[in-house]
Amino acid sequence: MPERPTNGITPFLTIRGRRGQEALDFYTRAFGAEVTERNLAEDGERLMQAGLKINGGWLMLSDEFPEWRGHDEPEPRGVGLHLQVDNADSWAERAVAAGATITMPVGDQFWGDRYGQLTDPFGHLWSIGSPIKE
Repeated sequence: MPERPTNGITPFLTIRGRRGQEALDFYTRAFGAEVTERNLAEDGERLMQAGLKINGGWLMLSDEFPEWRGHDEPEPRGVGLHLQVDNADSWAERAVAAGATITMPVGDQFWGDRYGQLTDPFGHLWSIGSPIKE
């Protein structure tokens, strides 16, 4: 069996437009994700479920399956994913090089972090923070 978290909370992203495999490639390039599990649906095309490990945390995702829910998934909104990392600038730069769009440039914040936000090519909001180096 693949390694999986045994407790806590794990975000599960739905990727619209049969782009789940593309999302796995993006998260690998953008955030250094390690794909721990990948399962295709019976149609052999759509990603039914995948597990990723990013910076010590877990993320799961799949393509959307409107036939199981009776509707298409709404556009992502109202939820953001945060990465606390060693160097917010380099993590943001890598994500942009992989195809993310900066929505708030990384900068020094009053709470003591370098912090910024970006949107991935699938519409999901990510924030990235690291302690301000003295």
